[in-house]
Amino acid sequence: MLLYSERVLSDRELKKLGEHKYSSSCQSLLDPAMQKFWNWFITLVPLWIAPNLITMVGLMVNIITTLILVAYCPTATEIPPWWTTALCAAGLFIYQTLDAIDGKQARRTNTSTPLGELFDHGCDSISTVVVSVASCCAVQLGIHPGWMLFQCVTASTLFYCAHWQTYVSGTLQFGTIDVTEGQIVVMGVMLLSSLSSALGIPFWTSELLLVLSPCQLLTCFGATCGFISLLTPGGTIDNILNAGAGKSGSTVADTSVLSPSLPLLLVIVPAWVIAYKSDQAIYHSHPILYVLMFGLIAAKMTNRLVVAHMCKSEIHHRDPVLLAPLALFLNQYFNTFFPEDWLLKISMAWVMFDLVRYCSLVCLEICDFLKVDLFKIPYPPPSSPVQVPSSQTKPVQGPMTRNRKKTSKS
Repeated sequence: MLLYSERVLSDRELKKLGEHKYSSSCQSLLDPAMQKFWNWFITLVPLWIAPNLITMVGLMVNIITTLILVAYCPTATEIPPWWTTALCAAGLFIYQTLDAIDGKQARRTNTSTPLGELFDHGCDSISTVVVSVASCCAVQLGIHPGWMLFQCVTASTLFYCAHWQTYVSGTLQFGTIDVTEGQIVVMGVMLLSSLSSALGIPFWTSELLLVLSPCQLLTCFGATCGFISLLTPGGTIDNILNAGAGKSGSTVADTSVLSPSLPLLLVIVPAWVIAYKSDQAIYHSHPILYVLMFGLIAAKMTNRLVVAHMCKSEIHHRDPVLLAPLALFLNQYFNTFFPEDWLLKISMAWVMFDLVRYCSLVCLEICDFLKVDLFKIPYPPPSSPVQVPSSQTKPVQGPMTRNRKKTSKS
């Protein structure tokens, strides 16, 4: 099972997934206003377009705009051309919009399935990584590599913890200031970066009061808000410890509420240790590649946690994607036997391959079990379109903190 020589999901897990019902709680400040735009926009989408295809298009736009920005900022220290950050802001807006309407499309076409929710969360986990990297490039955070690693690790951690809470309580919960608000802040940062670049003003690298630069202050503010959401009474950590929906306060799978902690630690600890124990400065030489690799490892772990929640199964701690940080760690332990830059590139290739393979196998197994297509719907749709109520909301996913799911497809 470690290398997927057998099926990823058992018959019992598929049966539980087929019975899964989506549950969420969202109190976002900006969602009600945005819903008016999203409810109008969905009327422009043809009924023959599959909800998962909408999600995938949004993700691809997000990835492509980020890659263009990274091409001009390979170390996140360069001043990006004004149009690259403006393009990233547009890409994030498109992603936010398409991510918000995929569930509405599923209800319009009567094609809601648990696969839709899982596919949406999977795309959200990858979007969290790429938007974090784009944010670092936009504000030249690579000038402060420690802050950059902290920002990217924090984003992945908060996203994982949101689903950890869901695995425990059975309900995806979002606060008053959450992902929709975070995404809009990121778009504003991108546009501000575009303006400062166009005017030739080094806004992000100047120092305020000779202490912190604006990019450092922004990172501190974002991380502080995230940790407040984790630590406040009724917040994520409180719900993890006290809101178990299983027997005797356990998870929905009747496992320990602390069981998802080890996969998270297997990402966070190696990310910091390998970065600062390297005698070849592997992180400082290749910051974008490094944070992308560990971000995608965190995305894989989050996807497995989402599957465990929807299938009400135990989350396993062995995973082939962890071979990448293990290889880097062992190489350092044995006095850097292989050049670290080459090993990092090989590890990144393995992480991408393993993530795509795992997601593909899970989706194909679910499609086969539910007798549905991933990117196609019957045309004409199975029944007449369903009117989407204007008050319907979908929990949010996003780059800075958590998953957007305001209109679940399940």
